[in-house]
Amino acid sequence: MPAATTPRTPEPRHRIRALHTDSTITVHQAYPPAIGLPAARDGRFPATWKRDRMTWIKPSFLWMMYRCGWATKEGQETVLAVEITREGFEWALRHACLSHYDRDVHPDRAAWQRELKRSPARVQWDPERDVRLEALPYRSLQLGLSGEAARRYADEWIVSVRDVTPLARRVHELVRDGELTAAQGLLPQETPYPAEPDGELLGHLCP
Repeated sequence: MPAATTPRTPEPRHRIRALHTDSTITVHQAYPPAIGLPAARDGRFPATWKRDRMTWIKPSFLWMMYRCGWATKEGQETVLAVEITREGFEWALRHACLSHYDRDVHPDRAAWQRELKRSPARVQWDPERDVRLEALPYRSLQLGLSGEAARRYADEWIVSVRDVTPLARRVHELVRDGELTAAQGLLPQETPYPAEPDGELLGHLCP
């Protein structure tokens, strides 16, 4: 008689999955080489990086691959893994609002618009991706930083910056060759970040 198996717990609809340590979390961005290469070399963004523009950070490596087309889209040819402090990341979550109105979260549209104007960070939840970049039935967090949040990100939170473009290209090659297990084995080991959908960090950000 076959041994009983424990059913897998389904993924919650909203969850942060990331490479993280006790003190840091790694997020991903893609830039043109003129910004991405100096950032990886120096461990900080160059002077041409605009602190007055909203910048989006993505804990999910595969969602970043979906967004930048495996580092092939114009202006997104250099993929960075930016290690930042968990303290900074969680500050951004506490000061964030949803990027869109949701009747389950906001009393009304006017209340959401007021929150949007005063919040230096925005959150949106997009379908997580598998190694083929096909949508999965649960969501991945994207965090937009502007104003004070963008300045803190660039000047205070960054611990290290790595150019992971070669990794993106290698994983893409394996996927194209049908070597999905090998491709999966090269991915960053992203695990659930300690933030519950109904908890202090995400309770105001999960529809």
